[in-house]
Amino acid sequence: MDLNSASTVVLQVLTQATSQDTAVLKPAEEQLKQWETQPGFYSVLLNIFTNHTLDINVRWLAVLYFKNGIDRYWRRVAPHALSEEEKSTLRAGLITNFNEPVNQIATQIAVLIAKVARLDCPRQWPELIPTLIESVKVQDDLRQHRALLTFYHVTKTLASKRLAADRKLFYDLASGIYNFACSLWNHHTDTFLQHVSSGSEAAVLSSLERTLLSLKVLRKLTVNGFVEPHKNMEVMGFLHGIFDRLKQFLECSRNIGTDNICRDRLEKTIILFTKVLLDFLDQHPFSFTPLIQRSLEFSVSYVFTEVGEGVTFERFIVQCMNLIKMIVKNYAYKPSKNFEDSSPETLEAHKIKMAFFTYPTLTEICRRLVSHYFLLTEEELTMWEEDPEGFTVEETGGDSWKYSLRPCTEVLFIDIFHEYNQTLTPVLLEMMQTLQGPTNVEDMNALLIKDAVYNAVGLAAYELFDSVDFDQWFKNQLLPELQVIHNRYKPLRRRVIWLIGQWISVKFKSDLRPMLYEAICNLLQDQDLVVRIETATTLKLTVDDFEFRTDQFLPYLETMFTLLFQLLQQVTECDTKMHVLHVLSCVIERVNIQIRPYVGCLVQYLPLLWKQSEEHNMLRCAILTTLIHLVQGLGADSKNLYPFLLPVIQLSTDVSQPPHVYLLEDGLELWLVTLENSPCVTPELLRIFQNMSPLLELSSENLRTCFKIINGYIFLSSTEFLQTYAVGLCQSFCELLKEITTEGQVQVLKVVENALKVNPVLGPQMFQPILPCVFRGIIEGERYPVVMSTYLGVMGRVLLQNTSFFSSLLNEMAHKFNQEMDQLLGNMIEMWVDRMDNITQPERRKLSALALLSLLPSDNRLTSKGP
Repeated sequence: MDLNSASTVVLQVLTQATSQDTAVLKPAEEQLKQWETQPGFYSVLLNIFTNHTLDINVRWLAVLYFKNGIDRYWRRVAPHALSEEEKSTLRAGLITNFNEPVNQIATQIAVLIAKVARLDCPRQWPELIPTLIESVKVQDDLRQHRALLTFYHVTKTLASKRLAADRKLFYDLASGIYNFACSLWNHHTDTFLQHVSSGSEAAVLSSLERTLLSLKVLRKLTVNGFVEPHKNMEVMGFLHGIFDRLKQFLECSRNIGTDNICRDRLEKTIILFTKVLLDFLDQHPFSFTPLIQRSLEFSVSYVFTEVGEGVTFERFIVQCMNLIKMIVKNYAYKPSKNFEDSSPETLEAHKIKMAFFTYPTLTEICRRLVSHYFLLTEEELTMWEEDPEGFTVEETGGDSWKYSLRPCTEVLFIDIFHEYNQTLTPVLLEMMQTLQGPTNVEDMNALLIKDAVYNAVGLAAYELFDSVDFDQWFKNQLLPELQVIHNRYKPLRRRVIWLIGQWISVKFKSDLRPMLYEAICNLLQDQDLVVRIETATTLKLTVDDFEFRTDQFLPYLETMFTLLFQLLQQVTECDTKMHVLHVLSCVIERVNIQIRPYVGCLVQYLPLLWKQSEEHNMLRCAILTTLIHLVQGLGADSKNLYPFLLPVIQLSTDVSQPPHVYLLEDGLELWLVTLENSPCVTPELLRIFQNMSPLLELSSENLRTCFKIINGYIFLSSTEFLQTYAVGLCQSFCELLKEITTEGQVQVLKVVENALKVNPVLGPQMFQPILPCVFRGIIEGERYPVVMSTYLGVMGRVLLQNTSFFSSLLNEMAHKFNQEMDQLLGNMIEMWVDRMDNITQPERRKLSALALLSLLPSDNRLTSKGP
């Protein structure tokens, strides 16, 4: 592709490819796709996206096509790979000028340079790193920033390579440039700190952006660039210096507004400092040992003392808590029960931890977690009032505990309490003692404190097993609190029922359950939606417990089921409906057929909910689970559900429908239990089997369930089923047997065996194409015992139940083996007798014995007559 003549043409087509008109867009995309493999095409793209006078959208598209081409055509072994000459020219052109004015395009250029570096640096591109180092030293702000941006993406990409040779190259690179990277970072950091006190906002933002990028480079080099980083003075010097830098940056936050770009960048930089420590601790726990003391002192002072007031923010607090948690839980720092078996490094780290976590420190952390971080905030209470369903979802953790403050504080509390329970148990018990009796409803702070303490007691339930008489506390303290109906007491009602749910599987006398069920019935009628949702959760934990007794629960079943159904109708959020459905499913599963008198309302409502949830596949999964338990509870009466049930199964198991990706597993399970509880096969139920052939072609982990479904049809209505579907099913089985595992082969053959067992006349005819394979397997002495056993079971059924068909099969196989029938039958009997010990199931051994005995008086008849 000639560059001069092609540039104009390619530019025109790229311009068309940015059009919103599909009539213009589609042909342009097709043309670009054809050019992807043309020599010189990427040189043209490079000229286009480095020409700053052209339209931004066109340049953006050129960058994307270039970046995608690296993945497809840059490797030497790739089809239509770029020539070494063109690649050399492109590499040189990519690092000629770091002057891209558009941030988004600059980032894409940096990423595509990193993609090339992953494949070519340093062997084919030795000049890349030196060029980047020189470019980040220039005084031009734009060029310096773009070079630093590229330096970061290249470092990030090279650090991600995992092959031993690549790791060695990155270690060499890190050793060679680490000192420079540290100097660069310190320079930009000092510049930023100077600008904060005297410079303009633009200067502050510019220097902070460079500080952030250089720190990102250092993070990758520090975490991934050294085998034993604790032996490198520069690395450890940088890590120790992080704490002082963090203090400086946190103090800077006092001088920067709370709502601007600088503040956002500053917080990102502060978080990046903590990420360096967390990543280093994760990858090099023993190298981190010299940093344990400083990390704990820093984190605890900023999170659990007044030092952090006015400078900390939520994400920073979360990161500090994660740092404490990782140190407390780190297995590398836990000595063996026999101290002498522990490594010196482990003992050293353990010693530092024990010296830090003294009684006063642990007590302060525990009290601060409970009395400060566990308190419901004004924002949370407002959300409770304005969006109760949103509040319940948020309370369950929402995102990962690593990034959300409340879940993070609770996880930290659990880990510290578990690690130091002997020290902290008396502290928590003392906090409990001070809160005995009712609390004044006018004292909101006292109510929130009690809520927080109860939260701690619930989280530490397993650790407090021997220290709390929960049964007495339940009767004397918790039950009376559930009966306080004042609106301000609702946080405590909700917390108490949650607390009981945490203890139900830990320590709760069975005799007290009726009292709890009575309380649950009352709370499911509470005016507050959050309380009702939390009560439903505790009900699920209660009926899920291994000490659950149906006889205790039945007197309350009708009331609870009715109230749960009303709750299901009232809630509107998808997550909440799923949650309530899971509770209903759990109740139905535990009481089984006892549910029959009470499910009419739910049966009528589920079709409406299914229709409403068309865009919510996870909610539909919850509906499928409910239907599974409902069918099991209704038994044969589930036939009344077929007008709704069968279309649901049809959709869920139809692989041509997009929702099957989410619904298939539960849909197959529902299909199976529907068959298991069906008194007979209806035409509609039989029709659904049309979905089975594509399911067998998938050969997925759901095959076992598919085989169970097929067996269900065979046992329910063998003649009608086999006449309708056996030909197609046999074809699917023949394909499966070519590529399926040994276990899968056995499952296929068991289906055939069941068909022969249930229908000895029709079965052999319908599955005739499979039987020669079975016969051959026996004659040739199949080496897998379980497969051979199944072969003999299938052949035994044919021989014992349909002698004429066996004679026909023997004649057919004699022609294939080019042997006399007598000789072939003798060989088969000899192998059969030899492999009888492969058959472990008594029923199948008996079948084989009877089949062999049946040959004794009929040998001549079998071999002398034709088919």
